[in-house]
Amino acid sequence: MKRKTLNLSGRLFSLEKPAVMGIMNITPDSFYSGSRLSDTDSIRTRAREIVEEGGTLIDVGAYSSRQNAENISAQEEMERLRPALQLLRDEFAEVPVSIDTFRADVAKMCVEEYGVAIINDISGGQLDADMYQTVAALQVPYILMHMRGTPATMQSLTSYTDIAVDILDYFVERVGQLRELGLHDIILDPGYGFSKTLEQNYELLSRQEEAFGELEFPILVGISRKSMIYKLFGTTPEEALNGTTALNMYSVLHGADILRVHDVRAAVEVCSIAEKLGAFR
Repeated sequence: MKRKTLNLSGRLFSLEKPAVMGIMNITPDSFYSGSRLSDTDSIRTRAREIVEEGGTLIDVGAYSSRQNAENISAQEEMERLRPALQLLRDEFAEVPVSIDTFRADVAKMCVEEYGVAIINDISGGQLDADMYQTVAALQVPYILMHMRGTPATMQSLTSYTDIAVDILDYFVERVGQLRELGLHDIILDPGYGFSKTLEQNYELLSRQEEAFGELEFPILVGISRKSMIYKLFGTTPEEALNGTTALNMYSVLHGADILRVHDVRAAVEVCSIAEKLGAFR
């Protein structure tokens, strides 16, 4: 049976209904220009917006994972994060914060110095050999995402025997490694948009419940304004809200427990409508 609670810094966080995680990008080059933040005032405004629109988690990232993004050092990533994490701890302490990083030393700093509650690793531990040992020692929930290669090479690594089965095997292997280290609060992210063609993204989403529904771990879906939406219509990320909302509704009706989004109000409305339809009984 799927777990419906997470231990976030000693507090039980319920997933009886899907949670909405608002994205906070402390980067100058995120793929969606509307999400880029660069100063304390914009960070505060974004945090307030997430909370007021009904978001219950904030995911902070300072390293852009889009193709051809600048490769910054761990030190620069930390320096970008510190002002945001300090502000969130001081002014929004009631909201659990997730840190979007694939670097173990960055994750350790964020948890130990700022009380970050979740580690969100796009690489599933593949880009830093110390990540699994680090999250196990920190004992914080870990978002295990599927990706092949690096952000620069991932779209050349899209050959699968059966995409749903291959990703299930990937999860089973890595969950086993994490459990051996004593970590049990794990969230699975199929990695929509990473190492997958447009067609593969839709095939995987259509089989999400079939592939991962029997696992005990919560599922996070992050498809907000991604290319699987705007390339389908020949548009841009700025024009992809309607498609995002449609796919978020499909996701929560087929096993998603957390929606990671730019547009919090729209996602919260999706969850409320799905609840009204009896999806979470």
